[in-house]
Amino acid sequence: MFLSVFEMFKVGIGPSSSHTMGPMVAAARFLDLMRASPFHFSGLRASLHGSLAFTGVGHATDRATILGLAGLTPEDYDADKAEATLNAINETHQITVEGLAPLAFNPKTDLIFDYEHKLEGHANGMQLMATDAQGDITLRETYYSIGGGFVITEAELAAGKDTDEGAPVPFPFKTAAEMLQMANSSGKSIAGMKRANEVSRNGEIRLRNGTKRLWQVMNDCINRGLAAEGVLPGGLNVKRRAKGIHDALLAERGLNISAPHTINDWMSVYAMAVNEENAAGGQVVTAPTNGAAGVLPATLRYYLDHVPGASETHIEDFLLTAAAIGGLVKFNASISGAEAGCQAEVGSAAAMSAAGLCAVMGGTPEQVENAAEIALEHHLGMTCDPVKGLVQVPCIERNGLGAIKAVSAASLALRGDGTHLVPLDACIETMRQTGEDMSEKYKETSLGGLAVNVPNC
Repeated sequence: MFLSVFEMFKVGIGPSSSHTMGPMVAAARFLDLMRASPFHFSGLRASLHGSLAFTGVGHATDRATILGLAGLTPEDYDADKAEATLNAINETHQITVEGLAPLAFNPKTDLIFDYEHKLEGHANGMQLMATDAQGDITLRETYYSIGGGFVITEAELAAGKDTDEGAPVPFPFKTAAEMLQMANSSGKSIAGMKRANEVSRNGEIRLRNGTKRLWQVMNDCINRGLAAEGVLPGGLNVKRRAKGIHDALLAERGLNISAPHTINDWMSVYAMAVNEENAAGGQVVTAPTNGAAGVLPATLRYYLDHVPGASETHIEDFLLTAAAIGGLVKFNASISGAEAGCQAEVGSAAAMSAAGLCAVMGGTPEQVENAAEIALEHHLGMTCDPVKGLVQVPCIERNGLGAIKAVSAASLALRGDGTHLVPLDACIETMRQTGEDMSEKYKETSLGGLAVNVPNC
């Protein structure tokens, strides 16, 4: 099994990897399908199902779908261009995209939120359709946004093609047990094995430059969030808090008045900065999702800014180790809140972050595996119940607490020798089973939990 670090960590836009980035990616794939078709098309339609319907407005799924059909992608997203494109489509009821004739599309009638019919393959389902001059559907495809910006078609899901099909890699571990066995037999660290896999597929230069860019985007996102003020969009009137907290922390430095637990505030404010940016539709990196995008950057920034002896030369090892753990979770369970609740998002992010931190602080492969297990274990059962379908409450603070748990898990693992009762594989399987048993109300539909017990406006 191989999942590239550049698949686990993708540069994109907020507020959701599955509800915003995924639909844009699906739309891009559909445009390619249309371009390859011998038919002439005159119009477009789209329908959103399951969680994409129930929380689509709060996650900007409608905007993302339209913009994707207009040719925009998460990687090169430009906010000004997006607004101009949406305005033009609303005025002309037409989409013009490279390689295709002008296509009729009225956002009010051709984009349907279907709350009644859930598609069978995944909670995040959508159908994209192209029509002829008479308005009859001549091309239709079903897509599932399976978390972290990953998208597969109905046929690909049935064929099991959401897993890797490329050339063999040196260390094809599919479980944590296999990962530890290969580490012991090879004498390599988890990062070392992951690096060998990446280089075999993508080469050293791409790996080096790509990981540098990932951290640059993550860190820039933290810094933007720490500097921004105002109210987040969506109607909840949630005020940005990261700048105020950060300013207070800076003012307390050197005054000898801070309690030891104030370090938790630093971890939290880094994470909150990211997730406030995400909620505002800013540029973030899936880690492994947008809703959980703050945990890993906050943990890495904590390491670089607050841990004695920390070095930027360890950033790549941190990201590679985290990606290895994230790949295990995705392959054997889920990173989708719509599929398994927030345990699959913030829980996975905390496990990845704990593993990365443990590794760069000198942890053995056994200690790294232990750190990931501790962090994931203590997120088991966590629901996904965003108020008003927005990635704001409880998501922003939850990322801060996820970072704190990640650091605590790494610290506890480093205090031991890696021996522990619950293997990471068992914890991942427990998370999968828990998500399967969890009521749909608590899996990103905003039909239960905080979403119905807190006023929406």
